[in-house]
Amino acid sequence: RDAAGSIDIPRMREGNLGGIFFSIWMSSKVIGPEAVKRALVQIDAVREQVRKHPADLALATTAAEVRQAHKEGKIAALMGVEGGHMIANDLGVLRTYAALGVRYMTLTHGGNTDWADSSTDTAAHNGLTDFGKEVVREMNRLGVIVDISHVADKTFYDALETSKAPMIASHSSCRAICDAPRNMTDDMIKALAAKGGVIHINYHVGFLSQEFRDAEKTHPEIETAIQAEVRKRCGENGGSCELVELDRLVREAMTQGKLPQVDWEKIIEHINHAVKIAGVDHVGLGSDFDGAVMPMGMEDASKLPKITEGLLKKGYSESDVRKILGENTLRVMSEVERVSREMNAARR
Repeated sequence: RDAAGSIDIPRMREGNLGGIFFSIWMSSKVIGPEAVKRALVQIDAVREQVRKHPADLALATTAAEVRQAHKEGKIAALMGVEGGHMIANDLGVLRTYAALGVRYMTLTHGGNTDWADSSTDTAAHNGLTDFGKEVVREMNRLGVIVDISHVADKTFYDALETSKAPMIASHSSCRAICDAPRNMTDDMIKALAAKGGVIHINYHVGFLSQEFRDAEKTHPEIETAIQAEVRKRCGENGGSCELVELDRLVREAMTQGKLPQVDWEKIIEHINHAVKIAGVDHVGLGSDFDGAVMPMGMEDASKLPKITEGLLKKGYSESDVRKILGENTLRVMSEVERVSREMNAARR
């Protein structure tokens, strides 16, 4: 059991977590061969953890393998590449990631790639370039889910038009509740659902609560002080240290009343809104554990049963709760696998 962070095997077990996508992640400022190298190191790290803990973890690359892991009492470990900058503009790298078990890729992270605009950068391509559309089509063929979290609105609609398979937002919430560019508008949520996709609600406080977001803007000195302390503790290139310390320090600021307290029930509010807009078949959970600031009461994976309890209290049926907890995601995986088989058969 780790002293820091939100995820480890004991806490995943306590939270009855049956499967998890581990994000292969680095800043979008890291590009080219260095990005590829770091991604491969992280992919190897996930695979090594599975090898070292065979009683608890099973590598899963298909919906069937997730279900088999569950039958065996193991946690299904899946992988997603969080940012298209990690393919270094090379479809061969994308194919390599897929061969190693990666099953989704987020088209952008915090900055634009050479072929797609991010939601948190100045538009450079008016969405997806022609090569960006080629990336999406190759992902379809490989059976890699197209993830549109982080992308600009125009990139989302371009990807939706291009993809032959359902897409996901791996960790985005509802812009109607919290006006962050990282969140999805109601029209985007509807469009994603119309093509069979799923929005996975992000637990990050800055994407859940408009009050929190407004306070950050009103009191930038708090954010500045927190960032300075993070750099002090982690150095200029702190990587995962930065994410863990940011979570710790922002939560301290909430506890001390310096920033508004955001409680875990905001997750339920976003789920309810997304279900109202898209239907219960198109909503899932995208925690962003160890990559974001968690709300009070959802500090780590051991607290996940609160969401099940909260949904049941809101009147959701057990069947619908299962959909939100994972069945919807498995359906998308199965459909992406089907499209991949058909595309590969057509090439023969």
